[in-house]
Amino acid sequence: MFKYMGTPLHEQIAAEVRRQIATGELAVGTQVPSESQLCALWDASRGPVRQALATLRAEGLIGGGRGKPPVVRRQVLSQPFDTFLSFSRWVDGLGRTAGQQTMEVALRPAPAEVADPLHIDEGTPVVQLVRLRLIDGKPTMVERSTFVESAGRLLFDFDCDSGSIYAYLAGQGVDITVAHHMIDAVAADQTDSDLLDVALGAPLLRERRLARGSAGEEIEYSDDRYRPDMISFTIENSQQAAQPALVRSWRPATERKKSAS
Repeated sequence: MFKYMGTPLHEQIAAEVRRQIATGELAVGTQVPSESQLCALWDASRGPVRQALATLRAEGLIGGGRGKPPVVRRQVLSQPFDTFLSFSRWVDGLGRTAGQQTMEVALRPAPAEVADPLHIDEGTPVVQLVRLRLIDGKPTMVERSTFVESAGRLLFDFDCDSGSIYAYLAGQGVDITVAHHMIDAVAADQTDSDLLDVALGAPLLRERRLARGSAGEEIEYSDDRYRPDMISFTIENSQQAAQPALVRSWRPATERKKSAS
């Protein structure tokens, strides 16, 4: 196994096992390679191997009692800030294929429900985007984003079906470094029902996000609605962590079939 200079070995081992879990190479319920197998694979002592496995246990990805081989408990990818903002980068990290279908990109006066969080006057021009997001071709989330005009106008020169809007905006010099997330549940409206292939009024998970620049200026307000049979959210916290980590999780088709049976 190739080793990267400058990255602690236990982090490399954990990252590789995490990748195998995320891509399904190590499916939920299967055994993780043993300590001795990982030592041989990485030409490592037991110290970094045990540290890597302890990290994965703490993340809830693997489990198993003393003396028993660890097994995969769940297929979850914990995310740093940039991949939580970017659906495309998150799905790519799972080893799956992200997709998007743009329904609308329009310049219009800001309604009150987005003017307030963006700290602009109602009626101020904003750019609004509606996209259907997919994982492996399956409808997963309806994205409704509102950008302040200075950032949003850049989207008229971008093919929003081609990939990550955040990556494009960052490349254009748009600074998005802070985000506030609010998670709740809503009933599917007609647009949600049509795009996500769910019944009108079906429960959906909603993530409302306010993204700001490093100086605190509001850039985007988003209302994203997820199918709860495919996506869940958890909060990871500890006494040592200054801030709890919000984790978005994808449920593989095998797990969705089990829960439905």
